[in-house]
Amino acid sequence: MRWLAIGAACLLWLGVGTAQAAGSVEVEDRTREIASELRCVVCQNLSVADSPSDLAKEMRNLVREQVQQGKSREEIQAYFVSRYGEYVLLSPPKRGFNLLVWGLPFLAIVAGGGVVYLVARRWTEQSPVGRSAVDRPTRSGCNAN
Repeated sequence: MRWLAIGAACLLWLGVGTAQAAGSVEVEDRTREIASELRCVVCQNLSVADSPSDLAKEMRNLVREQVQQGKSREEIQAYFVSRYGEYVLLSPPKRGFNLLVWGLPFLAIVAGGGVVYLVARRWTEQSPVGRSAVDRPTRSGCNAN
């Protein structure tokens, strides 16, 4: 009976350890996911997840702590936006002035296509009435023997 109790205690201990390991893996995955959406304010072209700077390490630790506290992605992002501004988000929200930044490249492509179309149409629509007498071929200038 004593061996049964010891075996049950060991299994329980292993089960708790496995559950904690699974929980920590989930926390690390979620931390990496959220940190990859935040910009490192030191490097400015890397995410917090990819940056080797000390500040990025501190930011990752803050994200990890907030994930462990059960905060959502939006709450964590709002915390960093309140500290560093919207610049800290690698993908800015699509609203307000940022909507113009998201839509302007597509608008420029459409406008450029329209200009190319109009120029090509004018170039191919040269009327024969507009030609001068010099441009017209004549038979009188040919040497006929």
